[in-house]
Amino acid sequence: MLDATNDDGRAYLQHRAQQFRAQVARRLDGSLTEDEFRPLRLMNGVYLQLHAYMLRVAIPYGTISPNQIRGLADIADRWDRGYGHFTTRQNIQFNWAKLVDIPDMLDALADVGLHAIQTSGNTVRNVTTDAFAGAAADEIEDPRPWAELLRFWSTDHAEFQFLPRKFKIAISGGKRDRAVIAAHDIGLRLRRQDGKLGFQVWIGGGLGRTPMIGKVVREFLPAEDLLPYVEGILAAYNLSGRRDNKYKARLKITVAERGLDVLREEIEEEFQRRRAVFRGHDEELLARLRDRFAAPVFREVDETGFHAARAASGAFRSWIDTNLSEHRVPGYASVTVTLKAPGAVPGDCTSAQMRLIAELAERHAHGDIRIAHDQNIVLPHVPKSELPALYASLREAGLATANAGHITDIISCPGMDFCTLATARSVPIAQELADYVRARDLDDEIGKFDVRISGCINACGHHHLGHVGILGLDRAGVENYQITLGGDGYEMPAIGERAGAGFPYDQVVPAIGRLIDAYLEVRESPEERFIDALRRLGPAPFKAALYPAEARDA
Repeated sequence: MLDATNDDGRAYLQHRAQQFRAQVARRLDGSLTEDEFRPLRLMNGVYLQLHAYMLRVAIPYGTISPNQIRGLADIADRWDRGYGHFTTRQNIQFNWAKLVDIPDMLDALADVGLHAIQTSGNTVRNVTTDAFAGAAADEIEDPRPWAELLRFWSTDHAEFQFLPRKFKIAISGGKRDRAVIAAHDIGLRLRRQDGKLGFQVWIGGGLGRTPMIGKVVREFLPAEDLLPYVEGILAAYNLSGRRDNKYKARLKITVAERGLDVLREEIEEEFQRRRAVFRGHDEELLARLRDRFAAPVFREVDETGFHAARAASGAFRSWIDTNLSEHRVPGYASVTVTLKAPGAVPGDCTSAQMRLIAELAERHAHGDIRIAHDQNIVLPHVPKSELPALYASLREAGLATANAGHITDIISCPGMDFCTLATARSVPIAQELADYVRARDLDDEIGKFDVRISGCINACGHHHLGHVGILGLDRAGVENYQITLGGDGYEMPAIGERAGAGFPYDQVVPAIGRLIDAYLEVRESPEERFIDALRRLGPAPFKAALYPAEARDA
């Protein structure tokens, strides 16, 4: 089990970096071919992209300290191009790394308790959770100690380093799921039953070329059984998952081909056999982890200045109404800092912005920072009395865009501008769509509207889960974009349905513009979101807007 916060953990990370340094030297002097080097670099989160090597760094369950984010800023300045890219997996990617520099980057990460272990490869990836964990008003319990327990257990777990395919786990602690558990290999939802804490367990979710919503394999698992049960799932999958075809190797395919009931029996058998091995040691560790995630000392807050500032400034009021979430403690709020200002690349964050976030977190937010899977940053514990000053600092830095959850808060993968797997551009589509909405002054008018864009079928932009999803593909050397409708990763988990034929690059934004106009025309009130109108009316009026010529022909 890896604890990167103590001397032993840091020594281990430094050892891994030194080991990789020797492997890089062998690659550079020609002793290793690229094919021979590939599995070694992937074990250290290093990818070969279109223009350069990319280093993917884990931010476990999205929680990061001011010191750590300053460390990322230093890495961006010294070895990259002054920025990093936050992903939908609560990771950060440095897209312009030189191979010779990566061991130094790993050393620098170890100095602040971060690493790139298991951010790639057929193993358990970064465990993700709700960016509002420990703060949300509807939370049953902070899920981060459980996420850390899973990370401890899974890191370098000898049995699960060579799974049939990559494996993703998400955990949610609120009554409302904010961790997209239904789209993961394992989704865990904290709940209470008869006063006892436990988990609802989902398996077999995932996106990519065969998107599937997971299925509930256990309605209630006692909390003390979490690790042996998760180990039982992985063991059953490791034995029965396909290895003959990587496109059919994910757990979701195993569930679909073998059936949930059959797999459940195998999981239960493995679980019963493994439970005795743990002997309660995981519960002792969890108790220590809970202390690490203890809430800050909250104070009584005088909200007089906050309410006066809200009444005096329309811009501040708009930001408050859009980017704040309810906190479990009166007088506090959670703040979403969107990285989706006009012209911004979704998820990109400069070193200067990282350092400012660190400073503002220390000054106004108990030093707590979260990276959200929607490629934004959350300050989870902000006294309302501090909000005017926080807003002023964010606004001066161009980080006070009031669009959290709006149509311009677009989730996007890097696409063909960076990724060697991508078949189409995604970032320019996101930028042009946001510019179109702002030019028509529709962001506030439209309200909550989830748009997600992927540059290939691997779906790193999670387009399947967008109220509107955009998938870029290659059609005989020409970019072509499919549009899906009705996806949802939260309230009613669903995979979006393809609306029809794809659109050339220059027709995507006009098509979404027609979709917006149709929505504004048919909604029953300004409070009815696009997804609600779609569920009420079905896809027909929106397909007619996307394909007006076909509607006329019909």
